[in-house]
Amino acid sequence: MRADNKKALHRKVNATARGVPHHHGNDYKNSRRKVSAIGMRKGVQRGLDYTPLFRFLLSKVGGNWSDIHSEAVSRLDKQDPIFFIVSMDYDSAEEVVRVGESSYFSGLYIDDAGVLRVVNPELDENFLEPQCKCCTHTFNGVVFTRRLD
Repeated sequence: MRADNKKALHRKVNATARGVPHHHGNDYKNSRRKVSAIGMRKGVQRGLDYTPLFRFLLSKVGGNWSDIHSEAVSRLDKQDPIFFIVSMDYDSAEEVVRVGESSYFSGLYIDDAGVLRVVNPELDENFLEPQCKCCTHTFNGVVFTRRLD
């Protein structure tokens, strides 16, 4: 737990699950015998899941952005993942943001008054169609209701 007793908004990916790409290796093992090898890369972080962050942001829609941002940054390792689904204005925002292989979330933006908003509030899991039959596709954590034709 963190010092302020709030859980972090990221977690490590399940390392025992089958078929989950963990992106291990390949940094050092392919370059160690080359003349220009510089060693392992510093600062490479792998296997972090930001689903708790995205759910946190969706739960705070309609709130003051500066308060939401400061709380999220205090509970994260870095602030870049916040802007995976949040855009600074409506024009650059997307309705649906794909994070991962089969996970989709509503796009968010900050309006002129500094309030966090959903780009298309009418969009839900009934409008989206999966791209393959083998995966479980989710929208904001809810499984798609439509099936692949």
